[in-house]
Amino acid sequence: MAGYKIKELFTLEKKPTKGLLPLEWAILVYLLFTSVLMAVMYTRLHTPGEMFSFRVRVLVLMFAMWGIYRLLPCRLVLLARVVVQMVMLADWYPDTYEFNRCFDNLDHVFCDIEQTLFGCQPSIEFSRLLPWGIVSEPLDLGYFSYYPIIVFTALFYFFCRKQEFMKAVYVIMSAFFLFYAVFIFVPVAGPTFYFKAVGLDVIEQGVFPAIGNYFETHHDLQGDCLPSPGWTGGIFWHLVEVAKWAGERPTAAFPSSHVGVTTVCMLLLWRTRNRKVFFSVLPLAVLMFFATFYIQAHYLIDALAGLVVGVAFYFLAIKSYAIFERR
Repeated sequence: MAGYKIKELFTLEKKPTKGLLPLEWAILVYLLFTSVLMAVMYTRLHTPGEMFSFRVRVLVLMFAMWGIYRLLPCRLVLLARVVVQMVMLADWYPDTYEFNRCFDNLDHVFCDIEQTLFGCQPSIEFSRLLPWGIVSEPLDLGYFSYYPIIVFTALFYFFCRKQEFMKAVYVIMSAFFLFYAVFIFVPVAGPTFYFKAVGLDVIEQGVFPAIGNYFETHHDLQGDCLPSPGWTGGIFWHLVEVAKWAGERPTAAFPSSHVGVTTVCMLLLWRTRNRKVFFSVLPLAVLMFFATFYIQAHYLIDALAGLVVGVAFYFLAIKSYAIFERR
């Protein structure tokens, strides 16, 4: 069976997809939307040249992979087309920071909501209540499992539900871009950046100062981001820290895309009706939810909103895919 599947990867398809893939159309829509936004905000943007060149690279890679697939229309090249665009999500994420740092920061509003709803800042109290490695390491594992869950979901569909593979990756990618569109206009950096900017002592006094456009100029990641709480000697603690230094920006806190996209993946796995797979991944998804505010990447309301918005974006993406099914 395994040998057959490997051979199938290189078998030329009898009816290859002639045009762009659904997920590539989703990328083009987001690219066009943000390009128009760039034109409107051009004088406020700090790196418009880099943002423009990035979009050119996305287009060049997209059509280069399309050309390769036309020459060798097999499942392996099809997978490569998808992988190339999913890898570039890591570059689309900091792109939201280039937009939203032009707006006044809203973290003080979210801190105030947290205080009103819970009587404290859960992103501080949770880690203080449970500081031990036996708690922090599983939660750090959950947070670190974000991309592995996405990759696993896509590959499970590719190998085990190949007729729905295009739909699954379209839903995942569409969810990402819907979250990114929200992040552009909701400039919330998250506790790890905001608490460091105003000082933990100020937050603990119940004071949440508005900092305006502070993050427009402050983006030295190693200096502006709090270290994760918990056991600093843990393997997953270090992996989370490496991931933070490698790609975090003071952006994308509300709603939590970590929780939201993970929710989308769990709904896709539930859709396969393979309960063993679903319940095998579910513990990581649960750890992910609690980890987002334990490590102070998000406020608790970010995580709760991520659940709700993730479900909404899942069904929106499923509905919009019907456009391609009618073609």
